[in-house]
Order: sequence, then C-alpha cells, then structure tokens
Amino acid sequence: MRIAFMGTPDFAVPTLDALAAAGHDIAAVYCQPPRRAGRGKALSPSPVHRRAEEMGIAVRHPASLKGEEEQATFAALDLDAAVVAAYGLILPQAILAAPKLGCLNVHASLLPRWRGAAPIHRAILAGDARTGVTIMQMERGLDTGPMLATVETEVNGKTGGGLTAELAEKGAALMVAVLADIGRYPPVPQPEEGVTYAAKIDKAEARIDFAQDAAAIERQVRAFNPAPGAFFEHQGERTRVLAAETIDRAGTPGTVLDDTLLIACGNGAIRPTQMQRAGRGAMAAAELLRGFSIPAGTVLA
Repeated sequence: MRIAFMGTPDFAVPTLDALAAAGHDIAAVYCQPPRRAGRGKALSPSPVHRRAEEMGIAVRHPASLKGEEEQATFAALDLDAAVVAAYGLILPQAILAAPKLGCLNVHASLLPRWRGAAPIHRAILAGDARTGVTIMQMERGLDTGPMLATVETEVNGKTGGGLTAELAEKGAALMVAVLADIGRYPPVPQPEEGVTYAAKIDKAEARIDFAQDAAAIERQVRAFNPAPGAFFEHQGERTRVLAAETIDRAGTPGTVLDDTLLIACGNGAIRPTQMQRAGRGAMAAAELLRGFSIPAGTVLA
C-alpha cells in the first residue's frame, strides 16, 4: 500500500519500522516540528523524524494541518491509507478523508477506556489489571472511531516506560496484520459504556502526596518512570523515586519511620528502592542514603 505515516515520539517508531519492513510504500512521514531541548536549547528533531531521515523517507513537520495548502499537499500524495501513532496534532476532516482507506490509528488502550493523550499513564495510575492496543478508524471525535482490532496485555507491575515499549511493539505488529488483510477486520463501533478519558499528564501530578494510600503512590511511581518522574522534596532538593515497595505500617503521612527510608502514607507505608537526585544518575535507595541523609523522624513533602 501507499501510506503516509504520522507519528512523533518513541512509541511510534516501531510502527514506522514495521510498515517499512512489510514492504509498504511510505510516501511521506509527518511528525511534530523540532523542539528546543538540552542546555543549549538547540532544535531537536523527534524520534520519528530522526528515524525517517535514517530510512531516507521524506519528512514533513507542519505546525498545523488546518491550512488549505497543507491539505492539498497531503491529498496530492494519493494515499491508500494514513497510519497514525501518537502524532500529537488534530487531523481536520479534509486530512481524514483524503486516503482511500482513511486514517488508521494505533491507540495504546482498550477503547473506549482511556481515550485521549495519556492512556498508558492513566491505566497504571488507575490500577487497571489489563490494557492493550486498539487499531481504530479515525474520525473527528477524540478517539471515538470504530475499532478494527485489539490486542491485550497485563499491566502487572510494569513501569510507564516498560509498558510503552511493549505496547509500541504490539501495536506495530497489529497494524501490519490489519493492513495485510484489511477485509478480515471490519470496523466495529465502540461501546457506549465504559468510556474514560486519559487527560494529558501535568508535571504537577508527579509530586508525591504522602496522604494518599501507599498502593496509589506505588502506582504513581511506576506510571511516571521514566518521565516525568515521581518526586518529593528534601532540604530544597527534588528527589525522584523510580521504584518502590509497599509495607503494612502505620504512621503520620510523610514521616520517615526508619533509617531505610520507610515513609508513612495515608494508608500503609512505602519504601523507595531506586531513586535519583537532581543532576545524577539512578541508584539504589541504600546507596543514595549513604551520601544524602534522610533520618527517621524527617517529614517529607
């Protein structure tokens, strides 16, 4: 098939690779414009942008697809389909309608649960036992289009980073399977029941509130590993918690209960096992505590 691929972050790269490996004619890759990053604030292309250039595929990164000129350029590609994976821009109706088979989306949830921007984070935060990927026919609503195929997996203690990588690979394989025999995958309307929305993650959500249950904090730690990173502050320094275990122990929320950094929560307690100080690499909590004392009786915020 002649395809345009539309995606931006690491999650989308396996789908781009899989489409190319399956022999599809990728006419163009669309991604979000390069962003300023790093200490020098130099413009940095997205992971999809970099991968497409390595593959020798034409890359386009308009700030918007609302203009008539951009829409005409897209229509002129004469596509069989557009494949979308975490692109990050709204697709106007003219874009959705241009390919013969429309625009097919790799969405990282079992729709209609977790429509929206951050389905993987929200599934972990909510304590979902299972999640997955849905291949969806896109329409103008927010992830409301009919479903073509799904694949499931267990959440089972996985981090945001680990689950993202797993779903990226599963989604890539499923999209290739759908395109290989699209007649086997008739579109099915989403159920009206069970709709939830996965709002974009606000960095403020990464601050740990020890008044929460220990189990909720442990999920927060996993959901935000590696980014944005759950954290608390001590002595004016932000310390990230990358992994933690829950302990059945009571105390005033936020109070350090022993010298292994067991911290009382609203219900139960949590002990970080992997941490990261500002400007340093990840390390075991015991190693961090040897150079950064957080003694019993300390109250954390």
